[in-house]
Amino acid sequence: MSPTIKVLLAEDQSMVREALAALLGLEDDIEVVVQVARGDEVLAAAREHAVDVALLDIEMPGATGIEAAALLHEELPSVKLVVLTTFGRPGYLRSAMESGADAFLVKDAPAAQLAEAVRKVLAGERVIDPTLAAAALAEGANPLTDREREVLRAAEDGSTNAELAATLHLSQGTIRNYLSTAIQKLAVRNRAEAVRIAREKGWL
Repeated sequence: MSPTIKVLLAEDQSMVREALAALLGLEDDIEVVVQVARGDEVLAAAREHAVDVALLDIEMPGATGIEAAALLHEELPSVKLVVLTTFGRPGYLRSAMESGADAFLVKDAPAAQLAEAVRKVLAGERVIDPTLAAAALAEGANPLTDREREVLRAAEDGSTNAELAATLHLSQGTIRNYLSTAIQKLAVRNRAEAVRIAREKGWL
């Protein structure tokens, strides 16, 4: 009999997390050995429980699933990474792959498909939801630089240029330049639209 695959499950919605854990627990060769509700708890939990595979939701407090995946990839490279999303945003797929993820699936995929993905990544395969893969190819690469993304993220709460400059330790002129460039790249009229479009595409 093959050894049990030890899984970490990171998901901030308790009902979803418990449902996923219960479904995976029905598999003879898979055991969810630890559950966390925050992205910044993932690394310590994975290390403590010596997990084989980490299932990471994207939208979590503390750190996103993509940020947690990047940290795990760096600190515990033997752990296989499966990123789960409610939102099929093409930019998320690209970001997840760049962070070292081995699989990228939507959360409402059948339980059998998720279990099979766990087995496949452990065997060294990569698993990507085909609909998301096609959408990502059609969408193209994120046109925003890291700094433009940082400024747009900071501008989400409606901060003024002066507040953004103070928060990011940049001049107001530099802030204006980054916002202007982002608005041009996204072909929108203002920063609010730029934030909305970039968020919808998974580029922030």
